[in-house]
Amino acid sequence: MFERFGDLPLHVLVIHAAVVVLPVSALTAIVFAVVPKWRWLLRWPTLLLGLGSLVLAYVARQSGEAFVAAIPELQPIVQLHENRGRLLFWYCLIFAVVAIVAFLVLGGPSSLASGKGAKATRSRPLELVVSAALVVISVLVIWQTIRTGDAGARAVWNGQLPKK
Repeated sequence: MFERFGDLPLHVLVIHAAVVVLPVSALTAIVFAVVPKWRWLLRWPTLLLGLGSLVLAYVARQSGEAFVAAIPELQPIVQLHENRGRLLFWYCLIFAVVAIVAFLVLGGPSSLASGKGAKATRSRPLELVVSAALVVISVLVIWQTIRTGDAGARAVWNGQLPKK
C-alpha cells in the first residue's frame, strides 16, 4: 500500500510534501503560541496543519519502510535517515497532541468588532505552559525535519555530485 504511487516510489513524493508542510505547520504554531491577537486567525490552521503533519510523518515512515523492503541493499545506506525519521514521527505525534491542546486552551481576542468570537483564557499559567510546550515541540519538529532530510539527501547523493 505504501510502496508506489503510479510508477514512482511513494516515499519520494511524500517526503517533498513533508519537507514543506512540517516546517510551515511548526512556524504557524509558533506564531499562534506567541502572538495572542492572531490566534483567532491561526487557531484552525494550527490544528489542521498539526494533524496533517502527523499524517505526513506516518505516511513518510511507512513508505520509507516499504521502499527499503523493496530494495534491501539500501538498508545500511539509509540507516541514519531511518533512525532520524522514526524520531521525527514521534516529535510529530507530540506536536499534534500539543496542537490539539493549544487549540482547546489558548484564548485571544477576536477579529469581530463585537468580540463574540473571542475565546476566553482559562488561566494564565496554563496558557503560558501550553504556549511554551507548543513553541518547544515546534522547534524540535523543524530541527528534526532538517536533520532527517539531510541524512536522506546524503544517503542518496553522497559522492555523486561533482566536486567544486
